[in-house]
Formats: sequence, structure tokens, C-alpha cells
Amino acid sequence: MSHIRLRPIIFITAAVLCFSISVSAVELDLTVKAALLMDAHSGQIFYEKDIDEPLPIASISKLMTLVLVLEALDAEKIALSDVVTTSDYAASMGGSQVWLEPGEQLTLQELLYAIAVGSANDAAVAVAEYLAGSEAAFAERMNQRAEELGLTNTEFSNASGLPPNLLGGSGRQVMSARDVATLARHALTVPLLLEFVSTYEYTMRADSTKKPVLWNYNKLLRRYPGVDGLKTGFTTEAGYCLAATAERDGLRLIAVVLGSKNEASRESDVTKLLNYGFSEYTRHLVLPKQSVVGEIVVPKGIPETVNVVVSQDFFVTVKRGEQAQISTEITIYDTLSVPITTDTAVGKITAFLDGQFLSEIELIPEIDVAKAGITDLIIRIFQHMVYQLTEGS
Repeated sequence: MSHIRLRPIIFITAAVLCFSISVSAVELDLTVKAALLMDAHSGQIFYEKDIDEPLPIASISKLMTLVLVLEALDAEKIALSDVVTTSDYAASMGGSQVWLEPGEQLTLQELLYAIAVGSANDAAVAVAEYLAGSEAAFAERMNQRAEELGLTNTEFSNASGLPPNLLGGSGRQVMSARDVATLARHALTVPLLLEFVSTYEYTMRADSTKKPVLWNYNKLLRRYPGVDGLKTGFTTEAGYCLAATAERDGLRLIAVVLGSKNEASRESDVTKLLNYGFSEYTRHLVLPKQSVVGEIVVPKGIPETVNVVVSQDFFVTVKRGEQAQISTEITIYDTLSVPITTDTAVGKITAFLDGQFLSEIELIPEIDVAKAGITDLIIRIFQHMVYQLTEGS
């Protein structure tokens, strides 16, 4: 059992004096069917328009395809150097493609660039078949992963995002703007994904024909400072869609637009969302890593008393000018058994603005706490007795 004694350097500040603008109060004059602006770190939504309506999302579907493949790569189930053989079915895909031939063999890495940069439908199907045995089986994995990620208005029928009816299927290929943003937020944590989707130009078959040369459909990679992903989409049914992410001064935003009428409107609306986010919000450092926020007493530990520190830089995203109005709350877990290492979470610190949760991180001991032996405990008891007697005299 342990308890906490907080020092006078507590970081709880004055009560909030003003209120944040609600997302519904923001007017950006967008022309899309659905749109969303999200803080990638906390998941806080800064702007929304019909964000829970399931809509066709075209090649944004490939973001899930990339996630599944790269998660398998991270789990060492596959390797970038693996050679993938193109099936007749994969080679038959229309729309955006890299003109794979039946039986053609390319590395998984090259096909991932084809998907991320060129939005190649044939490459998406070839990779899906390689990972799951068939595109249908891969689509099942896509839906299972969507459920695991909490995507409640999502349904996948294929790996490419082509309309299912064009492929002879009867299912749906839809996501809501909220689900797209949630998937994008997860995708940013997947190793190597950002490297692929941030690539603007890529040459296929570099050792032979050097064709085709691919340019990313996400033109904001070159036109908007800070944009480094994620995925575009277009079909006649879906309109022009884009899930974009950008980072400036530690603030990473995710902007989603679905159902734009043309490419220019899609780019303009995402630009409006990002401009609004970067002008109105900031990433604020509440406490740097290793800041001492209190101490815990561990009766059976050596040392008996140890400082509690934040495990990492504690950032929150707030509207500009509200930094001084952030309050924090410290929680120490009821039972702490020794030994305790500096990797052990002993509590958490939570940040609030106007009573609304912003973010939280773990608290850890500043140093390791070993388990005290019997001799140590006897000496400690004797020292406490002497102290109490001295204090009382």
C-alpha cells in the first residue's frame, strides 16, 4: 500500500474564464457532403459536418489495405522483399493502375508504393491476395479490423475501393467521415505508413522499363506546408474524397472531406479546414518529461520515499490564448507492490479545460524502488520511533 504527498508545486491553475467555440459554431463554407477536422494526438474534433453518415469513399479504402499489410509487416509475418505474383484477376482491375501483367512478379515494397502513390487498383488486389489468399478473404479482414478500431459506419467489399457493382459484387464500400479520421489517426501509428503515403513521386520497375512514373494524387503534399499524407479517392459515385494530415509546431491535424464536386473543391475545402485548425489551435506543453509532481511513500520499499514524475512530455491541444486556463488532476493508484521500476505506472496526470477532458499520461517513479529486507524494515521502524520521540520532546 502507498500514498501520495503532493508538494506545493501543483500545476492546477485558475478556473476557466471563457468558453471554447463549439465545432457546430464554426462556419467554413465547405461544398462537401461530409467533413471533419481532428487533432491527431487526442482525437478531439474541431469541425464536423455530417460526420456519421456512411458514404462511398473510393480509394480511401486503400488506407485500410495499407494498414493491414504494414501491421502484418510489423508483426514479421511478411517482408518488404517478398515477391508477389500477379494473378489474372488482379491484372484485370481497371481505373488507376500500374498495368500489372498476369504472372508478373514485383516486390511487396514496390506494390505498396504503387498503392500509396499511384492508388493502383491492380496492386491493391495483388497485395490483398498475397496476404489473405483472396480479395474476398482480405475484405473480411478489413471489416474485422474496422470493428476492432471502433469504426461503426464502415463496410468494405474489396481492397481497392472500386464500386462493388462494377466488380460484380453486391456489398457496400462505405465509411463515415468520423470513421475515416479514426482510421487515419490509427494509421499514423503504424510503422512505415507515413513514409509510403508522404512519397510524391515513384518510378515503377526501376530496374527494367522504368514505367510508369507515379505522382501522388494528393497534390497538397507539394502545395500545403506540413502535409505529409494520407490518401485520396475518386469515383463518379463517391465524388472527390481526401483524408489529409499535416503537422506544424508539434500540432498534427487530420482533415477529411467526402463527396467534393471536383478536385479543386476537394483541395480548397481541405485547405480551409487545415488553415482553421492551425490558426485557432496550438499544441501546448503542460509539463516536460521527468517533471516532479509529488512523491509516494512505499513502506516496504528502498528508498521509502520516491519522487513521482511524468513519463513523457505532456502536451495538450487547446485554442490559442487558453493555455493558462488548463487545470490538471493527479491520481495515484491505490496499491503499489514492490519492487517498482521506472517503467511502472504508479498513477496518471489528467489535463482539463472548463471541466472537459483534454488528455492524460502516466506517472512513474523517478528511480527504481527495491523491496526492503527484514533488517531494513527493523532499522526503519527504529528510526521512526526515535524520530517520534525526538519530535515529542
